[in-house]
Amino acid sequence: MAESFGSDAERYDQARPRYPQAMVDRIGAGSPALGVPGASDVPGAPGILDVGCGTGIAARQFQKAGHTVLGVEPDARMAEVARRLGTEVEVATFEAWDPAGRQFDAVIAGQAWHWIDPVAGAAKAAQVLRPHAPLAAFWNVFQLPPDLAEAVATICQRAVPDAPFDFRAMTRGGLDANQAILTKAADGMRESGAFGEPEQWRFDWERTYTRDAWLDQIPTQGAFTRLPPAKLAEVLEGVGAAIDAMGGSFTMPYATVVITATRTAA
Repeated sequence: MAESFGSDAERYDQARPRYPQAMVDRIGAGSPALGVPGASDVPGAPGILDVGCGTGIAARQFQKAGHTVLGVEPDARMAEVARRLGTEVEVATFEAWDPAGRQFDAVIAGQAWHWIDPVAGAAKAAQVLRPHAPLAAFWNVFQLPPDLAEAVATICQRAVPDAPFDFRAMTRGGLDANQAILTKAADGMRESGAFGEPEQWRFDWERTYTRDAWLDQIPTQGAFTRLPPAKLAEVLEGVGAAIDAMGGSFTMPYATVVITATRTAA
């Protein structure tokens, strides 16, 4: 599933939400070198390594803030879109990627760290981070309005009865449904022995979706990227009808959650 998102990389880039600017600024302020955009021990070297960069959504936000970014992405289709939109990318899984002696002022991962072994990933990040530089993994956690969540879960369960997902847990969303991912990320940083105590940051925001805007995002979600076209069409038709019944749009509460820790000096 981790390499299924590139099946429609263009849609992924257009439909997926961005991240709060406050988060970008706070991560950027977390490393002495990143406090001065472009600063680095090696002139011209990328300051930030973006793990699982996808189409470069987070990378472009950090670039806009004045930082240089190198992406690592296992899906060549996603990497191609990221390159075309202005991010340098190397195609590899993070565990197998060769840093070739390079070091960075921050390692970030947006919507990606749960696809990486949390202990091996943290150890690899420590290998490429300068002392006192941050590792920051972050996720946009959404929570559908309760009535819509129940309708969507029923629609999905009916369309895909043998799916290896708990659609009710998935559509319910929120931090409780994602706590296992957050805990694993923090525990991996601790177990690597290379970081200080992890912190959890939270940035709350919301976005109003029209029917078409939400239906455009559904095929980019992991539960649906590999569905046969007929099954996906059934899901989209049912969810579209549920949103129409709510007046054609809804407001989605989001919490962008960051698990971050600082590389020790040793």
